[in-house]
Amino acid sequence: MRVAVRTLCEFAAREGDLDFRYTPAPSAEEGIAGHQAIQEKRGYGYKSEYSLTGECKGLELYGRADVYNPHSGLLEEIKTHRGDVSRIRPHQRAMHRAQLRAYGALLCRQEKRNTLKLALVYFDVGKKRETSIAETARADELWQELEALCERYRLWAEQEAHHREQRDLRLAGLRFPFARFRPRQRQLAETVYKNTIKGGSLLLEAPTGLGKTLGTLFPALMAMPAAGHDRLAYLTCRNTARQLAVDAVERLRAAQEAPGIWPLRTLELVAKTDACEHPDKACHGDSCPLAKGFFDRLPDARSEAVQAGTTLIQEMLAKIAAGHNICPYFLAQEMARWCDLVIGDVNRMFDQTALLHGLTRQNNWKTSVLIDEAHNLVDRGRGMYSVQLDQQRLLKIRKTAPRVLKPHLDRTARAWQGIISDHPDAGTAPVFLDSLPAVLTGSLQGLVSGLTDYLVDNPPDLALQEVLFESVAFMKLAETFGAHSLCEFRREGRGHASVTIQNLVPADFLRDRFQAAASVLLFSATLSPGIYYRDLLGLPEDSRFTSLPSPFSADQLQVNFTPEISTRQAHREASAQPIAELIARQYMERPGHYLAFFSSFKYLIEVSEALAKNAPNVPQRSQYSGMSPQQRREFLAGFQEESGSVAFAVLGGVFSEGIDLPGDQLIGAFVATLGLPPFDAWHEILKYRLQQRFGAGYEYTYRVPGLQKVAQAAGRVIRTPEDQGVIWLIDDRFLQPVNLSLLPDWWFGTGGR
Repeated sequence: MRVAVRTLCEFAAREGDLDFRYTPAPSAEEGIAGHQAIQEKRGYGYKSEYSLTGECKGLELYGRADVYNPHSGLLEEIKTHRGDVSRIRPHQRAMHRAQLRAYGALLCRQEKRNTLKLALVYFDVGKKRETSIAETARADELWQELEALCERYRLWAEQEAHHREQRDLRLAGLRFPFARFRPRQRQLAETVYKNTIKGGSLLLEAPTGLGKTLGTLFPALMAMPAAGHDRLAYLTCRNTARQLAVDAVERLRAAQEAPGIWPLRTLELVAKTDACEHPDKACHGDSCPLAKGFFDRLPDARSEAVQAGTTLIQEMLAKIAAGHNICPYFLAQEMARWCDLVIGDVNRMFDQTALLHGLTRQNNWKTSVLIDEAHNLVDRGRGMYSVQLDQQRLLKIRKTAPRVLKPHLDRTARAWQGIISDHPDAGTAPVFLDSLPAVLTGSLQGLVSGLTDYLVDNPPDLALQEVLFESVAFMKLAETFGAHSLCEFRREGRGHASVTIQNLVPADFLRDRFQAAASVLLFSATLSPGIYYRDLLGLPEDSRFTSLPSPFSADQLQVNFTPEISTRQAHREASAQPIAELIARQYMERPGHYLAFFSSFKYLIEVSEALAKNAPNVPQRSQYSGMSPQQRREFLAGFQEESGSVAFAVLGGVFSEGIDLPGDQLIGAFVATLGLPPFDAWHEILKYRLQQRFGAGYEYTYRVPGLQKVAQAAGRVIRTPEDQGVIWLIDDRFLQPVNLSLLPDWWFGTGGR
């Protein structure tokens, strides 16, 4: 069995406490840059990324040594960090040394050396400073240590090899859990299977009603043996979609012969806030009892988890972790290494510290990626690579902060004042800066260092911790600031300034994530035009786009237009009355449950009041800002009432996608907006950047995102082949051919638009 040296050491050489004290870690990009800086500095005679292989205790080991000088017999392992090198934890140092010495053992055997000089080089990416810890070792000592590590791993490796064999055998003959596919679902499954086998990158527009969760998971799992894939990641943008995937796996398991013997290991990854048992404690052994001796107790917990025979959902992992007195969240992080299918949020593959991306790179996995509701990934990607600094947060902690932190906080406070002085005209409207304010980024380095030192040696302080994490996130993005992002400065009053790095083009950050995957499938009911997503997400140039026919027909849906009504900003006040009359007329003709979507709460209220005044007999209810989860559930429960009503909602909000209201729960929708974003300064800059980059500024900024929201919202009406409904598209611009072309084809049937 092939095993990466790093994986071997992470499995067999870790011991003691879990310790995630406040030591800011470099990003992946910073780590790469740090390695390159050291490698370039070494110069002539040194070899970088030196390939090493060898067989030990039946394991085929491989890896790449960072730097090797064959003339002086020096092997160096580089580890990047931030801050004082003394803050690197003992368990981390032990694993780093074990990795270096494992590479040394392979090198001595490969190069037939009797002794070797070893150096562990810690490189501070902030101060560009290296600290070297050197030693000289004999080849026989190094090999004995490597044999000990391999002996610990060997039984596990044999178990993993057997598991892989049994898994692939079962998946190759996987049964579909129903007697027949839904209409068009077989075509969906065949498309996914072929894309997985070919290792392609595919944007798949699959309309509502096909059964996309099962229709993508089933073929992707079935293709894993033939494609030689190691892992499958099913990624979602919403928690509810994650639950659907978990349910689909259970349905697949139940449909197989001997369902009690199920060799597919499935893991559900949840957020730390949902899994943490002690949110008031820091993640190290001196604070949290579940971190104390974590790595000593991990092997038994890990063994129990892989034998569970069922999906490792949050509750199951919490139960296993409790039995071994370890942290359930970090047990889940460990199990991500050993599970075949991981179900989680898209950030697990795409954000700055993405767990699944890191594991895929480290272990050279062939990972297949499925992304549900992929139309959300553009906005989610922008959010992952945006960060805001708030002056108020700093000033608040400055009042009560320990004396040792005062110099750092004062320096940063003065930096804020400098920015404010440089932009005296700034107000609630943002000011967009050509570059990041150097005075602020410079002060943050000292602030981060001071906060880190303090938090390491003192009890947890959530306010200080928030400022630290916010500052580190800002610094990381500041180092890669470029044309893909924008710097925004606001001042909404004394002490209420903010500086934000806002990402505009997530492609520049997501591209390497897609390149690392063995195959990629992005699917949604609205993914047109495919080139928009390819460009903004950084998908490979040869990515394909496929749109599957809908299982629904135009006979099920009556689409109406209003050429006499404009919802443009200048016409909104005048449009409220005719829209209210239209809603009342439709409701009186066919009473039932309707959704009415508007561009803002203000617009919604104006039409709602006009309807109440002119047609008080039409029952209505409204979404409002700041609804709690319980209030949202009550709003949705209203669609199950026997008597109908008109439910007012905001387009692009929580009720315009991701909800399922089949049959009489929803018989119609009114969409009183094209969904276009506001024509403000921010969107105009975005339009300019996207025009420069892709030649499609207006389309990518306004038209495509807007019409996508319309299609999603109106798509709530027809959910099953038996549904019948009506859609009113309220704005004369809907009749423009360029806008009609972005609406679903099946709405209009063979007769066209």
